[in-house]
Amino acid sequence: MDFIARATALVGGTMVLLRRMGAPAAQAVGLSPTIPEGRKQGIMTLKMPTAKGWAPGQVPQSARGLRVNAFASGLEHPRWIEVLPNGDVLVAESLQQERKPEGLMDRAMQATMKRAKAVGISANRISLWRDPDGDGVAEQREVFLDGQNQPFGMALIGDTFYVGNTDGITAFPYVDGATRIEGPGRKLVDFKPGGHWTRSLIVSPDKTRIYAGVGSLSNIGDNGMEAEEGRAAIWELDVASEQARIFASGLRNAVGTAWEPVTGKLWTVVNERDGLGDETPPDYLTSVQDGGFYGWPYCYWGQTVDDRVPQDADLVARAITPDYALGGHTASLGLCWMPAGTLPGFGDGMVIGQHGSWNRSTLSGYRLIFVPFADGRPSGSPRDILWGFLSPDEKVSYGRPVGVAIGPDGKSLLMADDVGDVIWRVTGA
Repeated sequence: MDFIARATALVGGTMVLLRRMGAPAAQAVGLSPTIPEGRKQGIMTLKMPTAKGWAPGQVPQSARGLRVNAFASGLEHPRWIEVLPNGDVLVAESLQQERKPEGLMDRAMQATMKRAKAVGISANRISLWRDPDGDGVAEQREVFLDGQNQPFGMALIGDTFYVGNTDGITAFPYVDGATRIEGPGRKLVDFKPGGHWTRSLIVSPDKTRIYAGVGSLSNIGDNGMEAEEGRAAIWELDVASEQARIFASGLRNAVGTAWEPVTGKLWTVVNERDGLGDETPPDYLTSVQDGGFYGWPYCYWGQTVDDRVPQDADLVARAITPDYALGGHTASLGLCWMPAGTLPGFGDGMVIGQHGSWNRSTLSGYRLIFVPFADGRPSGSPRDILWGFLSPDEKVSYGRPVGVAIGPDGKSLLMADDVGDVIWRVTGA
């Protein structure tokens, strides 16, 4: 039997659903995943390691032929990375804010998140890191922009710098080479805060549009769909007219986005719903169609109906099946396109920062992975780039991967680690 026992226990003041498994279940991963039938959990699994951070000299493990070093350290919950054309590296330092819990389970969840350094007081700033001597370690650190509201996504078009705060997109004047933005910002788009709070940004290749990921307020529309209006979607902002619209919907929490150069399509990674089991449904990587609907909250992985939700048959019939499964609850957040030749031994493909699960019996994610592409589509099994962020007994995490970006030299990869408070740099050995 896969499932042998289920019990509730109190660990560090936090309610946890414990499961003893006969053998680790295979993850639902790839182009044609095997997804177990969803089973409603009476008490949702709640399991997360305590945030420990890295010991001096300790680094993540890396794939053969690669080496890793700290490009920047001493940050305060670094989440997202933007590399400017002049080589400056910007890092959004922000955190989910504490709030008054609603009920026993919510109290347990918030206590767990706090122990894992996933909730607290947000720095609300963007820092700038500069490596003048090119040795792969930033020597200069500046406060580029502060006083923001949970900043996350960043984008630069000409002399305008855009910030994805949790409550909207704000534009600031920018001068090339500046180490700090001065002057007030101008709010262009309003988003509803709360729930999934991150707002990633990406610029279209022709620099005429900006796309923003806006996650849902709840797990499965728990407060009604009126409360979810404008959420669980990717938005498009026309830069010239400053008008915004929903580009694609039914994406529970689309975070990282990237352009695939062969087809020119936009891709995203999406965190799926909770409460149906360890592997059901899987988080996923998918191309994004203009006007496309991807199922949330009515169904998942195509037309698999979630009967916990009042249904909409027309929307279920329209639901697009994602392209590539990433396993259940991996919390795949970071995403960037990595061209062949960036790292030795790796071809064209997508790099994904998997923040790691908090809601399954055996933890998943907690690694930086690579999905190979050919002819504009995923073409094989994922490969690990970095791992070792989680202790073998799953009790502590040394770090958690988040945002990823190609380094300024084009021959390295940068990754934000919001538990280790580090920006890791990966290169050839």
